[in-house]
Amino acid sequence: MLPESMTCVEISLPGGPEVLLPATRPTPQPNKGQVVIKVAAAGINRPDVLQRAGAYPAPPGASDLPGLEVAGTIAALGEGVTAWAVGDAVCALAAGGGYAQYVAVDARHCLAVPKGLDMVQAAALPETAFTVWHNVFERGQLKAGERVLIHGGAGGIGTTAIQMAKGLGATVFTTAGGGAKCKACVELGADRAIDYTTEDFVEVIKAETKGGVNVILDMIGGDYIARNVRALAADGRLVSIAFLKGSTAEINFMPVMLKRLTLTGSTLRPQSDDAKARMAASLREKVWPLVESGKIRPVVHATFPLADAAQAHRLMEANTHIGKIVLVVP
Repeated sequence: MLPESMTCVEISLPGGPEVLLPATRPTPQPNKGQVVIKVAAAGINRPDVLQRAGAYPAPPGASDLPGLEVAGTIAALGEGVTAWAVGDAVCALAAGGGYAQYVAVDARHCLAVPKGLDMVQAAALPETAFTVWHNVFERGQLKAGERVLIHGGAGGIGTTAIQMAKGLGATVFTTAGGGAKCKACVELGADRAIDYTTEDFVEVIKAETKGGVNVILDMIGGDYIARNVRALAADGRLVSIAFLKGSTAEINFMPVMLKRLTLTGSTLRPQSDDAKARMAASLREKVWPLVESGKIRPVVHATFPLADAAQAHRLMEANTHIGKIVLVVP
């Protein structure tokens, strides 16, 4: 039996971290094909920060509460759900609503908590794993034996992407700021971590590869876009997922034509429920065994109580963390 109300953190109005305030709301009920999860932990991601600032609104039909990934136990089943039972321990991708004691999600977007992981670690997996799988392996078509460059290697996406790419047989280059972050990337499996504060990643890639890398995962944008084109090998694929330095750039398209490059990108949240279900099935088959074997482990930098979500956002915006920041839900 679900309680009538729950504690959550809502965005009181667009703005800085201080607009994240504890609130009480009715507990969500499962629609057809959904489950309601009693949340133990919720991951924090860059889209949460953008939503809080008013730059990334929730899609139609989704909760206006922030939070795109959770871990917990299933508390209620919607009509037609047969793959899960009440009490199952799961982590899940959510379209929103994760900063709360309960959240309703599509049952197909749930994955079992991997053996050996606690709820905090499990909550750090879904949004990054779905994002990396779709962009690096589906859109980027990275294959074993190829070379990949992952920008922002010390962040939540980066630490996951390094491990997934290495675990599935690629040679991994990454960029990060400073010696400590570069060291962490190498410890996670990167073959070469490039300190962008002292090194030019294009020159390093040219010096250490024959012709460039096959795939680049970029969340920086701006002047990195033209530099990425220079660092790609023939038939290379550039996948953009965010633009920390801006989404506009002037580039010479002649190398795109001469090297037969593919420039693509995506955002995860607006994609269809069926598309996310397909990604979940692929993760279950290809990636979850690597997590359970210990080849992929979520990197959790810090945890905060749900009520301290504002403090957690301040830490994310300071950009000093390595890995994920997770809220623990009472």
